[in-house]
Amino acid sequence: MSLLGIDAGTTGCKAAVFSEEGQLLSSAYAEYDIRHPQAGYAELDPVEVWAIIKDLIRQAAAQAGASAIRGVSVSSMGEAVVPITAEMQVLGPSLLNFDQRGEEYLADLAAKISDQHLYQINGNTLGNHYSLTKLLWIQHHQPEIYARTRYFLHWSGYLSCMLGAEPSVDYSLANRTLLFDLDRAAWSDELLALAGLDAAKLPQPVPSGTVIGSVSESMARELGLPAGIPIAAAAHDQNANALGCGVIHEGQAVYGMGTYTCITPVFRRRIDPQIMLERGLNTEHHAAPGRFVSFIYNQGGALLKWYRDTFAAAEKQAAAASGQDIYAALISEIPAGPSGVLVLPHFIPTGPPEFISNSSGVMAGLKLETTRGEILKGMLEGSIYYLKESVDTLPSAGIRIDDFRAVGGGSKSDAWVQLSADIFGTTFVRPRVTEAGTLGAAILAGVGAGVFQSVEEGVRAMVSLDRTFEPDPARHRAYAGRYAQYRKLWPLMKDYLTGL
Repeated sequence: MSLLGIDAGTTGCKAAVFSEEGQLLSSAYAEYDIRHPQAGYAELDPVEVWAIIKDLIRQAAAQAGASAIRGVSVSSMGEAVVPITAEMQVLGPSLLNFDQRGEEYLADLAAKISDQHLYQINGNTLGNHYSLTKLLWIQHHQPEIYARTRYFLHWSGYLSCMLGAEPSVDYSLANRTLLFDLDRAAWSDELLALAGLDAAKLPQPVPSGTVIGSVSESMARELGLPAGIPIAAAAHDQNANALGCGVIHEGQAVYGMGTYTCITPVFRRRIDPQIMLERGLNTEHHAAPGRFVSFIYNQGGALLKWYRDTFAAAEKQAAAASGQDIYAALISEIPAGPSGVLVLPHFIPTGPPEFISNSSGVMAGLKLETTRGEILKGMLEGSIYYLKESVDTLPSAGIRIDDFRAVGGGSKSDAWVQLSADIFGTTFVRPRVTEAGTLGAAILAGVGAGVFQSVEEGVRAMVSLDRTFEPDPARHRAYAGRYAQYRKLWPLMKDYLTGL
């Protein structure tokens, strides 16, 4: 017997079938294009994307033997929503979180509610990357779409409904709207009234793992799935990622190594909003009941991609032609000890704690004898130092991290994971399945299908660990000195960089 997990991201989707013991039986991946109809716009065509995702579900199911699949669940990106009618007709594009539409409403919203009060209700502060401002833009600029919309569904809910589920949203994705009451686990009447939005157009919030319907006969025939198998509500992709690597207890944290490096610590009680605001940390429901998570992130993987395209364009082409892993080849060039190049990783807007939008990257310490590998290692070190600054503030907030679970594409590099362990001075563990988002969704599918009585049981059954990376004490001491130098770089360069 097996379980199907689907993880829909901003630029691509992965579907994977796992045995009930966590063995990967099949997987399929497909990409889709972001549309930019004009400057500042970024959107997906839900009809086009659904057609692509149907193909990859069909592939994964066929490879695994679809007759054995007992349940399905879909995790997805956080903030983007799809406007649909009661008959599941798509009414317009899905505005992505970095689409600039909606920025014009931030000042008015900020005048109506303080960050402290909004955080007390929702666990987040104002920003145009959440669903709220996008909904306001549709309401004011596309009133005919807003009027005809029965539900604004997050991608998890939209894809689940297309499979046969009833409209719903799990707590973690509901939180990404800025309209959800974190403590009550319900839509906030106060926030909806303040924004002037219609609560009836939002789907029913449910806990992750709740059965929200079953695969319809028509979809079963089209996709090669068993008809009537349960569809379970999944979670925000970062939370499904945490579930899929077994991060469900206090003291654990995901160390997601993708385009963004995202640290996701787990805690059991809400922490004083002022303490979290001072650290730039949000609060969100975990996919595991009775827990919360927060996100600390920067663009570690994006820096590596930029380095590849800028410093190794020829090698990239050669690797593509030969089928070699270009990233493994480049990381093999990094020196053993700390790099002589100190990098401030502000190449794009930063994450917590300051969310700096108008800075730039800095490379300090370049000499004629500096090698390409030293530059790359300095970039990796800088992206880790950036995260460590936030992590170092967690104990005073009542959040501890005893070990990290490294997942995502970057976690396949032993050198990169070991570097992270050495800088943090903390144990890193790599699970056997490093693409943990689909596994987390599959665990929730198992909960919904009754294969597991709880999330905890599902994690015990399906998550297994591969390798432990212990920090080297000597290297940790050496990196402590470089980290102290790194911490002086932004204050020293701040006035200059923000004036460029």
